[in-house]
Amino acid sequence: MDHRLCQHADYQRVYKTSRKQFGKQIAYFHVLRGVPVAGREVARGPRVGLTVPKALGKAVDRNRIKRRLRECVRGALSLLTSDVDVILHPRRSVLTTEFAGLEREVAMIFRSVQAACDRTKNAANRAGSEVEPAQRVPAVQQP
Repeated sequence: MDHRLCQHADYQRVYKTSRKQFGKQIAYFHVLRGVPVAGREVARGPRVGLTVPKALGKAVDRNRIKRRLRECVRGALSLLTSDVDVILHPRRSVLTTEFAGLEREVAMIFRSVQAACDRTKNAANRAGSEVEPAQRVPAVQQP
């Protein structure tokens, strides 16, 4: 099973339906996945995407940032249990930060994302629904 966010449409959906949140060295976006679209298979479990813009340096620097973040994600992925899409957007300081500090930050971000997902699911369950609030279909009123 792949835990990567690959499709451009998935990135756009996450950007459009979530707000940017900030860690010390990494900004992030996240959104729960809802009901699958007809004709399209949706992976179960969390998916993580990385965006490292050219403003962060030359290709060598950007690739190093991505390698470091991929390894941090690999270690902390077990903290995410919901079907959630997360995009990590690092700052340049990720290049020089100690790896242990970077691992702690990714773990903190994943704990925060999981807590937000749990709150959303609990709110949906209290409202009497098994799906996320954004996925509910309004009931038809009887005359």
